[in-house]
Amino acid sequence: QVNLVESGGGLVQAGGSLRLSCAASGRTFSSDTMGWFRQAPGKEREFVAAITWNSGTYYTDSVKGRFTISRDNAKNTVGLQMNSLKPEDTDLYYCAATRPSMLIWVSANYYAWGQGTQVTVSA
Repeated sequence: QVNLVESGGGLVQAGGSLRLSCAASGRTFSSDTMGWFRQAPGKEREFVAAITWNSGTYYTDSVKGRFTISRDNAKNTVGLQMNSLKPEDTDLYYCAATRPSMLIWVSANYYAWGQGTQVTVSA
């Protein structure tokens, strides 16, 4: 089993930047697809971005051009660089792991989740 721990959330003004990081431990995750999701209170968890084992990247439309997902398999980490942040990006952000070839935008396909890190963007 892999354990995931997110960090890097915080409060930022609109237009600002934050970098989230996810550290994995427990087993090697180099063959897994890693994803970032976000969730607001009372809403469903929403796909944000994913990166495959060979660094193929996927983004939801609302963050394309503003967010960049990356991974360092040697360090077992996944990052999410968030630029030009908007108030509607305010959410609890989760890192998650899924097997290769699974549908990446479906949260139920992910077998491991972190505890989440809060991102708050003020207007």
